[in-house]
Amino acid sequence: MSFKKFLLAIIFIPAFAVAQDSIQNSANDTEAIKHNVGKLVTAPVILKSDTLFYLSDVAHSYPVALRAKEISDRLHRLTKNYNTVLDSLHVVNKNDFVEVLYNDELAFITTQNDAKNNGMPILQLTETRMSSLQESLDTIEGLSTKEWFKRLGYFTLTFIVLLGIIKLINWFFRRLNIRLSKIEKTFLRKNQNILKYLIPKKTANIFVFLSNIIRIVTIAIVLFVSAPFMFSFFPWAEHLVNLFYSYIASPVKYVVYGFINFIPSMFFIFIIAFFARYIVRVMREVAKDIELGKLKVNNFHKDWANPTGKIFSLFIYAVSLVMIFPYLPGSGSTAFQGVSIFIGAIISFGSTSAIANIIAGIVITYMRPFQIGDCVKIDNIVGDVIEKTILVTRIRTPKNEDVTIPNANILIGNIVNYTKNEEDSIILHTTITLGYDLPWQVAHKLLLDAANKTHLIEKEPKPFVHQTSLDDYYVSYELNAHTKDSKKMPFIYSEIHKNILEVFNEAGVEILSPAYMAARDGSLTTVPSKLKPQDKSPIHKLVDHLTGRNQKNTITKPDEASDK
Repeated sequence: MSFKKFLLAIIFIPAFAVAQDSIQNSANDTEAIKHNVGKLVTAPVILKSDTLFYLSDVAHSYPVALRAKEISDRLHRLTKNYNTVLDSLHVVNKNDFVEVLYNDELAFITTQNDAKNNGMPILQLTETRMSSLQESLDTIEGLSTKEWFKRLGYFTLTFIVLLGIIKLINWFFRRLNIRLSKIEKTFLRKNQNILKYLIPKKTANIFVFLSNIIRIVTIAIVLFVSAPFMFSFFPWAEHLVNLFYSYIASPVKYVVYGFINFIPSMFFIFIIAFFARYIVRVMREVAKDIELGKLKVNNFHKDWANPTGKIFSLFIYAVSLVMIFPYLPGSGSTAFQGVSIFIGAIISFGSTSAIANIIAGIVITYMRPFQIGDCVKIDNIVGDVIEKTILVTRIRTPKNEDVTIPNANILIGNIVNYTKNEEDSIILHTTITLGYDLPWQVAHKLLLDAANKTHLIEKEPKPFVHQTSLDDYYVSYELNAHTKDSKKMPFIYSEIHKNILEVFNEAGVEILSPAYMAARDGSLTTVPSKLKPQDKSPIHKLVDHLTGRNQKNTITKPDEASDK
């Protein structure tokens, strides 16, 4: 062998050996792949600890264990409240698979691959699996005798516990009532105890009465919760118990979830309410300082501060309510909106006069025709203003009568304010009529003398007299006098009239018109100081004779008799 052949042999023999190993390994891998492809993996479908059937498939396909678990969970969910009368299974044949439906919901699917792996037709395999499911359901529905006794034992034990709880509640409240009866003896004897009006007439002890109500409510709650639990041990009542608990759970869930969902809106409402309250508080402090004179604003009167603050506060609260309204629970519901519209309509139609009075009260406040304590005349009612509200104004007359006048009536009527500043005064006036035979100078003098004799009449400016009219039979004289005590006008008028009578009586002047003098009763005068017995009318003389006053009046002195 030459050197070249030897060298080639050394080079190619290892490569050939490696190639042979590679070919052998490839053949082994191909055989392993064929072996693994033919190997099936199985997983059970379980319903309430009962294996219904097995699913099988090759290892590299969709995980059969996961598919079996999904079917088991679905069957457990669908058959949780199984009822032999209402529930049923039926088959729906599709193109490449068959569906088994529990009522109207899918229970499981049988594919062509399942039929091939189990070595039977797809419909036969489906029927076998559905039969296993039906047998399992029938077994669940029909309990064994041992299971029945077991459940009756649970029921009895629960019933005994329930009776024990009720007896314990009654024992506790009996002991409590004894204590409450002792407290009751001193509590209800108080004269101003309002609770005695809230209890039935035949109930002697309010605390015992309330305790019995709480006891009954407690027992009712215990029965309400425990009774469904007791009957849940029986299959025929399981559906009813679940339905009963769902009735309880639904409103509770609604309230709880509604409250949780309402928490963000609640924070928003709290923020708006906080800022609204803060702004109103600041405005009230400013109005208070303006009203007390601590803060001065040009062309803004002190008596405007309080009503302006109230109007501003009302405006802030109204804006806050508009902002809060969409965040209230149920604000978007039809019922809530309907009730809101109904209430708004009632307020609109029923508060027309009230709104008119409110607007009039606001206008009167800023008009400032009178203040608290002023003497005014409104609707021919004279008195002192004792209260001003947004709806009405109250006046106290000189006869100590409190008169309430709606602000709307004040706004459309006339207002006379007799009260002014302390340095000013008002003019009181009264009119009398005198005949043309009396000189006007005498009438003026007598009226001015009567005014000067009256208390509370100012000396400066001086009183004065006007002739207001020249009528057919008499002249009208008007006496005018200044006073600063407008609240005592009735007393001052009475004094003026009394003084006029006295002054004219002393002067012998009759305050009569010629029309009366033409129809007088026969007396020569009506002035008491000038009236003599012989000047009286026949009627007056007859009255004096019957009463015995004529003898007393006819006694005369000797010198008078001699003169006669």
